[in-house]
Amino acid sequence: MTLQECYAAMGGSYEDAIGRLRSEKLVLKFVLKFLDDGSFGLLCSSMESGDYAEAFRAAHTIKGVCQNLSFSRLSDSSARLTEALRGGKGEGADALLEEVRADYQATADAIRALAAGA
Repeated sequence: MTLQECYAAMGGSYEDAIGRLRSEKLVLKFVLKFLDDGSFGLLCSSMESGDYAEAFRAAHTIKGVCQNLSFSRLSDSSARLTEALRGGKGEGADALLEEVRADYQATADAIRALAAGA
């Protein structure tokens, strides 16, 4: 799988990522590091324990990283979750978490497929 195919599989924007970071080598480096970030695990555990303030921070981190890397689909769903959690509230957050979980899984699967061929 190429980096461009990876972006297509995850619902991201390869062109935006290249435009932002200016180098496919640099984009590849950060894409492959994405799975090392613990924010998604923290988000899930914080939601499970009802710690919405910590869940907000984790969702906000995911959103920011995804915006920087142009992971559009995951960026959009994590942005909606971030807003639902803003101020320590959890209204509607469970349904949004499931959307983020599905988008994260699609992103992670695409990155793993890229790494297997890289």
